[in-house]
Order: sequence, then structure tokens, then C-alpha cells
Amino acid sequence: MKVEMLDLKKQYQELRNEIITSIDDVMSSSQFILGENVKKLENSIASFSNSESGIGVANGSDAIHIALQAAGIEAGDEIITSSFTFFATGGAIVRVGATPVYVDIDPITFNIDSTKIEAAITEKTKAIVPVHLYGQMADMESIKKIAIKYDLIIIEDAAQAIGSKQNGKTVGELGTAATYSFFPTKNLGAYGDAGMIVTNNEDLAEKARVIRVHGSKPKYYHHVLGYNSRLDEMQAAILNVKFPHLEEWLNSRRQHAMRYTNLLNQKLINIIQTPVEVEGNYHVFHQYTLRVPKRDELQAFLKEQGIATMIYYPMPLHLQPVFKNLGYSEGDLPETEKAAKEAISLPMYPELPIEHQDYIVEKIIEFYALNS
Repeated sequence: MKVEMLDLKKQYQELRNEIITSIDDVMSSSQFILGENVKKLENSIASFSNSESGIGVANGSDAIHIALQAAGIEAGDEIITSSFTFFATGGAIVRVGATPVYVDIDPITFNIDSTKIEAAITEKTKAIVPVHLYGQMADMESIKKIAIKYDLIIIEDAAQAIGSKQNGKTVGELGTAATYSFFPTKNLGAYGDAGMIVTNNEDLAEKARVIRVHGSKPKYYHHVLGYNSRLDEMQAAILNVKFPHLEEWLNSRRQHAMRYTNLLNQKLINIIQTPVEVEGNYHVFHQYTLRVPKRDELQAFLKEQGIATMIYYPMPLHLQPVFKNLGYSEGDLPETEKAAKEAISLPMYPELPIEHQDYIVEKIIEFYALNS
């Protein structure tokens, strides 16, 4: 059996007619840049996030970068964040001239350990960028208390967590702003690059709108150095077709996750660690990620059986060569480094067939039976 990590074809076939119609409407209108589809999506995602404003941008990486700049982050500032994340988190911080300060993670959730944040705060600290990894929010209630105490900005990296909640609060409600990616593999994915910032801070929202169009307001008058980072009208049209299905898709992901966990824990509860949904959290399972012994050997074995897996992430940011100047060494963030050696993500998408799940679990159990 061949099992892909992600199969977008079935979803496209189900929505094909609507998507083709939406694309044709854009082509017929000849309104390709910041048109009605972008406005509609901005309003929908902002409302979904219980936020006043949505600002569509070219991709999730730019969303973080622009949100930081719009929040006033600049050269010399320090930003506390997680090292166990995609490169865009650290890259955006450096591109605004600030310095990332990496804090270790909670070994259960893979998110930044809120109990370690205060020790990392200095007089240069201006913001915290928590990453809601794999679809579960970081401990935002504790992080917000710290931010209030030290007068810090919070920019939530929610690239993987649209729809995630904590004690009834959505992504975007507990921070200064939150950023989304609509990369095709995301829970709400475009057919190309796309991203968005959501916020209840109107000053930040207005600055972000200006930054995304070369810092121009009015047109051809530039008071800040901005970028060409607009959410494409075509991608917005596609996302508007997909958005009404999002909650249904999230429910499917959660059901698949529950089934994985039940099946795996029947045989391997003392060998591997299945994902833990923290009490009060609503996990949207962008990834279904295990902590396992002999991770690389397991991945190789599953590949031989036709099963795709992914490792998010094999090298944490504090050890990346490009950040060598920050002075981190192996051993500085032990939980992060341990997770990088143990984490493996299994196929996860709303249309994942049950027989694929059964086969994946069967082969994982077989591997540990052969390697006990």
C-alpha cells in the first residue's frame, strides 16, 4: 500500500466546480490586486479569529515580518521565541533587525515553555513570538500575563493553528496580533502562497496595510520602507470557496487524531508518546506528531512499507548555521534538541482513509515488535 503524507486531490475534486467558477469570476472582473475577494477573506478570517482586522499578505513568512515591523520592532530589540519551529519565525525577527532569544520548549506540547520566559527577559526585550506548533496553542494565558507585567508585544505565529482555541479564546484574541499561513499544505490552504495578519490593534493594522504596498500612503508617497506583499486576488477567491468547510475539516482531523491515539496506545503506550491535548485547548492537528525512540530507523522502515512521514524539525533554529553569530551551542536547549531527535509526523488530512490509518499503525507496531 502507498500512503502519502498529504493528498489534496480529493478535496479539489469535491470543490472543483466552485473553484473553477471563482477563478473565472476573477479573470472576468479583471480585478487582480486587492479586490473584493481579498476584502471578503480578510473580513471572514478576522471574524473567525474574533479580531477587528485582517490584513492579507503574500505568505505566512511576510505576515510575521510585517506584523513585527508594524508593531514597532526594530534594530537592537530582542524577541523571545521558540527554536523548535519553521525557519520563518526566526528569519522574520532577524529581517526586522531584531535578535531572536530562544527559549526551551515544553516536552509535552512542543510549544514554548512559558515558565522559562521571564528568565530570558532583559531591558532590550520588546516582544514574545509564541509558536502554536502542530495545531495547539501555546500557554497564551500565562504568556499574556508576562507580557502585561513587562509591557511586551505578543505576535502569535499561528501558521499551523487556524481554528485553535484556549479556554474558549481563539488565536488572535490573547496577543497583540496573530499571523496565518495559507500555504497549500495548511489546514486552510491556497493553491500557492498566501498569508494574513489578524489583530484588534487598529494602529498595527493600518501600518501593516501600508507596509504591504511598499510603505505607500497615499499611492506614490512613501513614509516607511515597505514591501510588495499583497494577498493575491486569485488565491483569496480560492480560499473563500474553502473557508466555509474549515470547521468540518478541523473536526475530521480531530477524529483522525483520536483514532490514531486510541490504536497506538493499545499496543505502544509505554514505548511512544502520542500527542497530548492540554486541558482547555482545542487542538486542530495540522500535524499528528509522535515522540518515538529510534525515530530515524522507524522513518526508514515506514518508507520501505510505502508510508510517507515527515520530521518537523530535524535541526532547531538555535543550531542553524545562519544563526551561528547568536552564540548558541548544542546543549543550550535540551528539550528542544531532544524533540528534534524524536519527533515524527504521520499522514494527516481530512480525507485520510481509515484503511491507511490501520496500515500505518500496523506497521509502527510491527517495527517496535521487531526492535524491542
